[in-house]
Amino acid sequence: MALTVVLALFLTQAISALVYLTDRSEGPPIHGPGVLVQRVTAIVQLVESTPPPGRERLVQAIDDPVLRVQWHADRPPELTDYTNVRFDGLRRRLSETLNLPPRAIVFEVERRDARDNDRGGDRMRPPPPFAGGGGDDDRRWGPHVRLSVRLGDGSWLSFTGGDPLEGPFRTLRFVLWMGAVVGVIMALSLWVSRRFTAPLAGFAAAAERLGVDGEAAPLPEAGPRELRAATRAVNRMQARLARFVADRTQMLAAISHDLRTPLTRLRLRAELVDDPEMQRRMLSDLDEMEAMISATMVFARDDAKREPRGRLDLADLLQSLCDDRVDAGHEATYDGPAHAVAEGRPVALRRAFANLMDNAIAYGGGCAVRLEPEEGQARVHIDDNGPGIPEEEFEKVFAPFYRLERSRSRDTGGVGLGLSTARTIIRGHGGDIALVNRPEGGLRVTVTLP
Repeated sequence: MALTVVLALFLTQAISALVYLTDRSEGPPIHGPGVLVQRVTAIVQLVESTPPPGRERLVQAIDDPVLRVQWHADRPPELTDYTNVRFDGLRRRLSETLNLPPRAIVFEVERRDARDNDRGGDRMRPPPPFAGGGGDDDRRWGPHVRLSVRLGDGSWLSFTGGDPLEGPFRTLRFVLWMGAVVGVIMALSLWVSRRFTAPLAGFAAAAERLGVDGEAAPLPEAGPRELRAATRAVNRMQARLARFVADRTQMLAAISHDLRTPLTRLRLRAELVDDPEMQRRMLSDLDEMEAMISATMVFARDDAKREPRGRLDLADLLQSLCDDRVDAGHEATYDGPAHAVAEGRPVALRRAFANLMDNAIAYGGGCAVRLEPEEGQARVHIDDNGPGIPEEEFEKVFAPFYRLERSRSRDTGGVGLGLSTARTIIRGHGGDIALVNRPEGGLRVTVTLP
């Protein structure tokens, strides 16, 4: 936003500067008619009251860049009156003030070719050539006009308008002024842009929290009208998602409750079966169905989501999980720092890493855990020595109840929810899980956490 404003300002200023520098006129008169008449009258009276030998020195003292004054003992050469009605009023006022005949006051206009050649020249250059006629733009008193007045003794005084703005620093002053205007506009643009975009930054941060925590508080409706409308839409979406999850959980709880009753009746009837082999198979199927229902309920409820977030020692959590597996007679090693502080739900993270380690132990013979803290995040690698997983199955294994028959058989007791639960928990913390087959053999599970 600020760049757009500054760019538009720069283009406007550049076009204005181009027009000003390439097509500027002589501008308004240096003196108004009243001031010019007063100054010319005073100078003429002063010079006439001075003896001729001292007039040259007096005129040199009076001469200044705003009104150039010259004294001529005789009539200036090639003095031709510029007879035009545009100077008649000024000629009449001077004639009345000085009590001189109109023919004693002569106006000359600088020739256009001489004017073009002398623009930008030195302030102290000699008077440019004048002629009795000028262009159509010579409408006012200015640097292109010379006024000559004949004194009582036949000598002449010539007055030429100067330009007090001309000089070597004119361009520098112009550039500095343009720079100051651009700087002020840029500062104001940045300030206004920050005022407008600050609510957007807050909206983005709140939306990011919503993506990590589905039970986060609704976003505050603040800022411009469009941003408030977007915030209301996100809040409505969050409410609908929460209702959807609650309805799904309630539905699964109801299905579980309804299924447990017929399963109990089936178990009772299986006990009455006389064939021992048939009875064993029926009871095994019933146990598997009950395990699937229980795992489904844990996955759906995800009780850990209601657990408050807090600071935890991720290194200590991983070490304790490895120690528990070693105590149970499995191979598990930890490599990494002794402490690594993170923020999250301890019980949920423990469940996620426990599922990943148990999978590595069950299907890879053991697990090697390595923690790598990085700037703003932590990476946890869990390696096993199993056969690995085909790359085309990397995403499929995260689907609920999906199992690879060759390496994830039912004999292990799993129902295909371990990886799904782990990824749901990790993504709920703003992280992710990636799988890769190690070159030396086995599968590597990489967990990234903020």
